[in-house]
Amino acid sequence: MPPETLDSLDKDSLKLLMLELLAQNKALKEQISVLLVRIAGLEARNGQPPKTPTNSSVPPSKGQKANRPEAPAQKKGRKGRPGVARALCPDPDVTREIYAESCSCGAVLSPADQPDVFAYDLIDLPPIKPVTTRINLHKGNCPCCSKRVAAQPPADMAPGTPFGPGVVSLVTYLHACQMVSYNRMTEVLDGLFGLKLSEGAIANMLARAAKPFATRADEIAETVRQSPVIASDETSARVCGKTHWQWTFAAATAVYHTIAPTRGKVVPAAFLGQAKPKVWLSDRLAAQCKHADAHQYCLAHLIRDAQYAIDAGDTVFAPAFKRFLQKACAIGRRREALADATIKAYARDLARELDRLLALKATQTDGRHLQASMFVDARDKLLVFLTRRDVEPTNNVSERALRPSVIFRKVTNGFRSGWGAKAYADLCSIVATGRLNGRSPLTAIRTALAAPA
Repeated sequence: MPPETLDSLDKDSLKLLMLELLAQNKALKEQISVLLVRIAGLEARNGQPPKTPTNSSVPPSKGQKANRPEAPAQKKGRKGRPGVARALCPDPDVTREIYAESCSCGAVLSPADQPDVFAYDLIDLPPIKPVTTRINLHKGNCPCCSKRVAAQPPADMAPGTPFGPGVVSLVTYLHACQMVSYNRMTEVLDGLFGLKLSEGAIANMLARAAKPFATRADEIAETVRQSPVIASDETSARVCGKTHWQWTFAAATAVYHTIAPTRGKVVPAAFLGQAKPKVWLSDRLAAQCKHADAHQYCLAHLIRDAQYAIDAGDTVFAPAFKRFLQKACAIGRRREALADATIKAYARDLARELDRLLALKATQTDGRHLQASMFVDARDKLLVFLTRRDVEPTNNVSERALRPSVIFRKVTNGFRSGWGAKAYADLCSIVATGRLNGRSPLTAIRTALAAPA
């Protein structure tokens, strides 16, 4: 404001101007304080190592792959080994006996002159076409009472949709397991099978399949719920343009999936209901804790956390803790060949070693934080797998169960409807449980569709 304007102001106007400037000065001071705190935090993080898939829970898809080293000028010779050829089919559908008609000298040969055989298989696919069954329901008048009588539709071919369980199973498998979009699906079905379907027909087909899938998924959920050991994990999903979470709960004989709008502990609590398993296996997410009598932390996650502390500069606790975790995992992989007494001895040795590690003095902040978290909350959650043979030291079973869903999310960019997300989660439960029981995904899908309602 120029001086002449200030001179023209009266006493009240100058007072109001001073109050306004004081308020503005106070707001600027508060903003400066916030920015100073932020700057201090950024400066503290400036020397920290980046988080990668090897030292954190960052997914492998976000890590940078190293360049492949240059091939040496002179390749090292590889040790020879016997060749491997495809085995002949033990039960061929068709066998053709081919005989030579004559020799190069002109002599005519008979089958008796050719006892030796060189056999090979030729495998091919015949033209595949859909089978259409026309159902004629006859009706007429009873010759006795003249009552109108109509034939009942067969139970396996009810009226309504013209597509049978074979077509529905194939469409579901291609879309959910092989990530084939509706548009490409119409081309695939027309080109391979001569079956013409519209995108709307495919959507309606999947919507009708949601009911038998839900019935089978409820049975799987009950099997998992009653299991003594449950492994759980979660990953993000997109439903109707919003971030949801796909949860998996894995047991020895079944795997259950569900998609929920939250990552909170209400999801596993609602899934369990009144049930309480003996052991819960997961990472250290707070929502995954306190759902069972005992909790086994995933040691693979902890190994990556220890590696990050090592990268950040801790030279005392983190390196020794990482070796401790790797040793525990190695023992877990050899449990099938170990006696119970040997496993108990290993458990006592590892428990003593853990006590010694928690008494060390970490030299860096991340190492101290990791050590403190192990001391306060994880001391009894690292070696549960040595007390039960049905508990794994890592949560790889849940990671593997979610991996196809992560790929599906990246390919399709999520779901446009809530029923689509529910049907996909039920289908994941059916496919994963089928794999555990030795069934292929297509067989598991068809079995679920054929099951009575």
